[in-house]
Amino acid sequence: MSESSGSKFDWGMRVRATIDLFNDGSYPEHEAEALLVKAGDPGEIVQVGRHVESETTIYLVEFGDKLVVGCLEEEIEPA
Repeated sequence: MSESSGSKFDWGMRVRATIDLFNDGSYPEHEAEALLVKAGDPGEIVQVGRHVESETTIYLVEFGDKLVVGCLEEEIEPA
């Protein structure tokens, strides 16, 4: 990922998940397909980046207990 400009949301913004987010294998301390974040859970954007190959904006959102999850724009909304 690289730094992004022109993103829909900004660093430090309070957001909430719009859908349930499950472990895709990125979190070895959790079971595969385990529920990580429930729809409606609040979080804060701690970094905004861009996947270079797909040109997709990725938001790193810190949810409770210091769990940081990579989210797409359609997976979050302003809180």
